[in-house]
Amino acid sequence: MPPALYGHPFSSYTQKVLIALYETATPFEFRQIGPETPEHAAEWQRRWPMGKFPLLADGARNVAEASLIIEYLQQAYPGPVRMIPEDREAALEVRFMDRCFDLYVMDPVQLAVSSKLGQIPMAPEDGRKLAGERLSRAYAWLDTALAGRTWAAGEDYTLADCAASPALFYADWVHPIPEHYTTLRAYRARLLARPSFARAVDEARSFRPFFPLGAPDRD
Repeated sequence: MPPALYGHPFSSYTQKVLIALYETATPFEFRQIGPETPEHAAEWQRRWPMGKFPLLADGARNVAEASLIIEYLQQAYPGPVRMIPEDREAALEVRFMDRCFDLYVMDPVQLAVSSKLGQIPMAPEDGRKLAGERLSRAYAWLDTALAGRTWAAGEDYTLADCAASPALFYADWVHPIPEHYTTLRAYRARLLARPSFARAVDEARSFRPFFPLGAPDRD
């Protein structure tokens, strides 16, 4: 049986794994978590009591955390595209950029969303302001770091780009990337044009009205 991915199509970290699965043409079963599929939610929570998705179930083995899922898939189901290079130095750069997009782009987005939903003790306006400050720093650094690169870690599409795609997609909704960061804006556009991410975006399009901060009428 192919592995099963538990998650939701509008979830940034679920999208991160979906992109890798689409890039490598890996067969899998998608088990969407939602009120219409309580059996999936029950099995997901049984397998991973931490209650976070995505989760990859491969037989009796459960693999959590998006970056680790992608690395596991490369080992267990190698495909035509390597998400992590064989070269050790290149692999370090890929992992570094992957962490940068998760920690310095996606985390501020989640801060703004969580404050809006009342999940943390912070007023929504304060959460969005703090998220904007952190994203501004990240945008400035990324616009320089990505100069001369086609993809996040160089000329090859990797794990880092799987992380960057949903991170920059949602970050630009929360705190728009300024026009003068032309390198970063062009990179986000390339990510959106990549068939694997374009597919993930389209599959989640119907859920946009549920974005707590209001989804812009674009992308």
